[in-house]
Amino acid sequence: MNVHTAPQAGDSVASRDYAFLVFVTLLNVMNFVDRQLLASFANFIVPDLGLSNTEFGWLTGFAFILFYSGMGLLAGSLADLVHRPRLVAAGLALWSTLTAASGAARGFLSLAAPRALIGVGESVLTPASLSMLADRFPSNRLGFASGFYYMGVPLGVGVSLLVAGYLGPALGWRNCFYLLGALGLLLSIAMLFVRETRPAQKLRETHSGDTRSLASNLRALRTALARSPALGLTICGGVATHFVLGAAAFDQLWLVGERGFERAEIARLSGWVGIAGGVLGNLAGGLGADWWQRRTGSGRPLFLFWTLLALAPLGIVYRLAPPDSPWFWLGLFSGFVQLGVLYGPTFATVQELAPAEIRATVVAFYILALNFVGLGVGITGGGYLVDALIAHGVAEPYTWTLLGFGVLSLLSIPFFYAAGRRMSR
Repeated sequence: MNVHTAPQAGDSVASRDYAFLVFVTLLNVMNFVDRQLLASFANFIVPDLGLSNTEFGWLTGFAFILFYSGMGLLAGSLADLVHRPRLVAAGLALWSTLTAASGAARGFLSLAAPRALIGVGESVLTPASLSMLADRFPSNRLGFASGFYYMGVPLGVGVSLLVAGYLGPALGWRNCFYLLGALGLLLSIAMLFVRETRPAQKLRETHSGDTRSLASNLRALRTALARSPALGLTICGGVATHFVLGAAAFDQLWLVGERGFERAEIARLSGWVGIAGGVLGNLAGGLGADWWQRRTGSGRPLFLFWTLLALAPLGIVYRLAPPDSPWFWLGLFSGFVQLGVLYGPTFATVQELAPAEIRATVVAFYILALNFVGLGVGITGGGYLVDALIAHGVAEPYTWTLLGFGVLSLLSIPFFYAAGRRMSR
């Protein structure tokens, strides 16, 4: 009988495993195109539906994140227990159907309902995918595999902006949502043909005690966090980084309203810059963090400490620079690099420090923290802050909101330093 065993450091990776990595990365691109499409179409949707900044913050923030984060731990535990490709296929079909339904919205409530439930479907993708990648790639290649998979974030963000810039004026935002939903349904069918690498005997054993196993996974998660300070500090660093990533949902409104760009033009420009900077960041983060760990033995979080420390000044200058300044475009590019560089090192570290039997559960908890705390505070808090500054007559409310959350995100730097020092010991 063929029994799949975890790959060891130095093991070769089969071409079919690289093909699987490319496929799940494509699904992650779809995931983030869907998630980012509201923000990318902000200058189309906000006036069309008559939304306030607070309402827009809820739609791109907690309306989605509450369900996404709430289901995340359950999805992660299920990924440790059931047939993972079928679980991903079901989640993809669900969120794609709801994406198409979003295109029919006529106001805040009719858009909030499908956007909230989309989080249920999307919550299954990453815990299951990273768990399956850990079955296929040895630990010394996990930084690369995680970084490549998380190229889906900048690629998804960039593609969503290109959709808004190129297809938005031609087709309208509603038809773009319909097309994205149809494409997702086709990919969900393809996912059904992916094989499960977990041994069949292991699946049969877990099916007999799912309820007990779910509770046991959550207890094991608590124990893992208590026993590994480096794991908790890495999670805190990732959360802090996401404060500004959440507030960036208002970037397109800021670029048009306070920097004077035309809405379709800046969507196209920032889309291309986002793809270039994000891909560079993901490759540099994944490969660079693997090299750093091999060379220094001090852990990937210290690689992030030095990288984010070097990029921090550009993130501040960018928000204050005029749009014709080279510092503006360099800051825009470096922001996407920073977005990309984060995921490979942090997800590889989380998987490395998590017990193998609850790896997907720990990944799901990390995703919950990133979204519920980091993005939730950044997006929804940003909407309230913008409206409050407007009510008090503050000039450039988007600029000061985005700058404030950018400064808050600098808390990630000491968190990653402390995590790296713990791993060195």
